[in-house]
Amino acid sequence: MVTATKNRQYHYSAGKRKTSIARVKLFEGGSGNITVNGSKIKEYFPRGIQSENAVAPLALTDNSGVFDIEITVKGGGMSSQSDAIRHGISRALVLYNPELRSQLKREGYLRRDARIKERKKPGLKGARRAPQWAKR
Repeated sequence: MVTATKNRQYHYSAGKRKTSIARVKLFEGGSGNITVNGSKIKEYFPRGIQSENAVAPLALTDNSGVFDIEITVKGGGMSSQSDAIRHGISRALVLYNPELRSQLKREGYLRRDARIKERKKPGLKGARRAPQWAKR
């Protein structure tokens, strides 16, 4: 979806992973600034691997430093949020340039990882953990 705000055009997309939801605005003609919940991505993700994972679609498609990206993410943990951001950026890049779809799809960045926590069942201590069996 292409939208405009303050005379700047952007591509909006959402990414999900577990309970994390990331809303991504991909501004064209930017200088490469990436903000997550109002802070820079390196400050938001202190571990380097999570920030690298989040911007992997940009590196894969040689678009690093081309876009300004504003991200709002909530829910889940840091790793899950990083994957949700990666999913959202990938979907926004496809809206920007549909030719990137095959490249991103090959890496699996467009696939929604649907694995979520399994619910606790009655009579069990967890999702599958049964009470310890006692013979006497």
